[in-house]
Amino acid sequence: MATETAASPLEVGRRALGTLPGVGPALAETLARLGLERVQDLWFHLPLRYEDKTRVLAIADLRPGDRAQVEGVVEAVERGFRYRPQLKVAIAAGGHSLLLRFFHFHRAQADLLQPGVRVLCYGDVRLGAQGLEMVHPQYQRLSGDAPATVEELLTPVYPTTEGLGQKRLAGVIAKALALLPPVAQLELIPPELCAEHGLSSLRDALLYVHRPPADAALGELEQGRHPAQQRLAFEELLTQHLSLRRMRAQVRRRHAPALGGDGSLHRRLLDQLPFQLTGAQRRVADEVAADLASDRPMLRLVQGDVGSGKTMVAALAALAAVEAGYQVALVAPTELLAEQHLRNFRHWLTPLGIEVEWLAGKQQGRARQAAMQRVAAGAPIVIGTHALMQEGVAFARLGLVIVDEQHRFGVQQRLALRDKGADRAQGLVPHQLVLTATPIPRTLAMSAYADLDVSSIDELPPGRTPVQTVAVSNARRSEVIERIRAACGEGRQAYWVCTLIEESEQLRAQAAEVAHAELVAALQGFAVGLVHGRMKPKEKQAVMDAFKAGTLAVLVATTVIEVGVDVPNASLMVIENSERLGLAQLHQLRGRVGRGAIASNCVLLYQPPLGQLARERLQVMRETNDGFRIAEKDLQLRGPGEVLGTRQTGQLSFRIADLARDAHLLPEVQAVGERLLASHPERAERLIERWVGGAARYAQA
Repeated sequence: MATETAASPLEVGRRALGTLPGVGPALAETLARLGLERVQDLWFHLPLRYEDKTRVLAIADLRPGDRAQVEGVVEAVERGFRYRPQLKVAIAAGGHSLLLRFFHFHRAQADLLQPGVRVLCYGDVRLGAQGLEMVHPQYQRLSGDAPATVEELLTPVYPTTEGLGQKRLAGVIAKALALLPPVAQLELIPPELCAEHGLSSLRDALLYVHRPPADAALGELEQGRHPAQQRLAFEELLTQHLSLRRMRAQVRRRHAPALGGDGSLHRRLLDQLPFQLTGAQRRVADEVAADLASDRPMLRLVQGDVGSGKTMVAALAALAAVEAGYQVALVAPTELLAEQHLRNFRHWLTPLGIEVEWLAGKQQGRARQAAMQRVAAGAPIVIGTHALMQEGVAFARLGLVIVDEQHRFGVQQRLALRDKGADRAQGLVPHQLVLTATPIPRTLAMSAYADLDVSSIDELPPGRTPVQTVAVSNARRSEVIERIRAACGEGRQAYWVCTLIEESEQLRAQAAEVAHAELVAALQGFAVGLVHGRMKPKEKQAVMDAFKAGTLAVLVATTVIEVGVDVPNASLMVIENSERLGLAQLHQLRGRVGRGAIASNCVLLYQPPLGQLARERLQVMRETNDGFRIAEKDLQLRGPGEVLGTRQTGQLSFRIADLARDAHLLPEVQAVGERLLASHPERAERLIERWVGGAARYAQA
């Protein structure tokens, strides 16, 4: 053991699992399937739940829903084969009985459980047809009259994989825990910070979570709220924060072109607008302008509710780059959204003599080649989809990258666009401005976007009316259609949105076509249009233009209209199968109405019966139009990975922490992070190595 303590904790933790006694190549390969490759990976491989085998409960005290350990004597055994093989064993103690039921068993098992045999069983208690029972309990045969031996600690149940039983995995983890260094060597958060923030030692927290005593608060442990678990969550959140801060520092060490002109284009654009910017727009535009005027790369997230005016802020930023003689690339995740940006930018900037170029995936042949040549020659503003990130697209002097709805793009895609940078010879990188119409909850922004400055446009333009929202069963569909007829009769317009989640684009189109046919038949005398993802861009645009011009009374659409559509006269939105959508998407769709001074309504048509989650979502939609409150609730209901779309981005995968549950830790995490970086930067690096290791591969994002 002397050599173990002589080695640094970092060296002990980095050791390959093959160095542990009893872990050969085959077991090491199995453990690797769980992401367990180093000794310290086992330290942080925490139990999913716990079994309390520290006491024996009397059969008389059992209740349905209990998970308990009981002792009894076998009274009767019955083997049945009526529908499938089944072994039923009745045990009794103190005049009360319990049925043990096995569907998968072998003959030796049945022979072992004979009448008169004492057994100790552990399992979930449920109410069966013949009273209380346990299905497939763990059990052991007891010999003689000696009392049953119970465990001294709660039994951990770990996440595992095929071919690796709990007992074997627990044994390997025990060997790893035996190598835990002493408190002072293992701890990377300085003692004064631990004392200041009431943090127990990491060593004590790990040992407690892996080996909770018999009197541990099982409820707290099951919910992840025990102080020992919270100590580990704190350190993981701290590491996430530090790694993002390190990414930010690496980017900020590079230089960007200072984009500052005389502001003449900015003033000319504002002079020609038929409206005034809101106070929030002016504030955020000033924050962006200050960033652009610096020679440090801007990394700013601008978030704002649907219709708050983010595009105008982006246009003002673009003008600063153009004035300074640099190019701007604006990339959006869908052609529809990119086309909306294109129309807005051309409407605002063409009168200023600024050409806006278009580059999208569906451009082919000569048109595409010509567009790429104009971009390479220095076209001032280029708008498009992910096609902008592809090989072959070259910029003359790219100074600003604007990414809309960035969580829909993978990290590698964003890197590809940034690397087409301003001036490689001088080591310059472009400024980055990120827009999102899905407000990021403050708790998420503090963790997931610690590498970005966050600006919020938290004010809607004057004259916007709140949308009244109701949830209506599909059984009342005909009433909803009549409501549309009445609205159209008053000269207003309506959307009917068809949703088929996790289905093909073809099925979505079919669903929209069926609804379109139904509404055409029911709303005779009113023009009903149809738009879906399988239509050609020109066809889609023709329908959208007709709706915007007022020649169509109703637009039937798939969720392609989620973003990028602005028709102030549309005051009624019907969302079919609304129970299938998440809160963020429902809120985005609802944002298509309420864009004028007319009172607007949103009808959430649902197919009963509603599950608990769907009921909660629809209730939130009925109660509020506040995008920030909706975002917080969305985080609670769906979790951070879903909210950010991180299945694609490779970010924010926590082993222990849960942002919705542990949000209260984040202010202290930030405070400790600041102090660590200022006074103990080497400890910050070691924390990142411990928790993130080689996974810090997105450090340049």
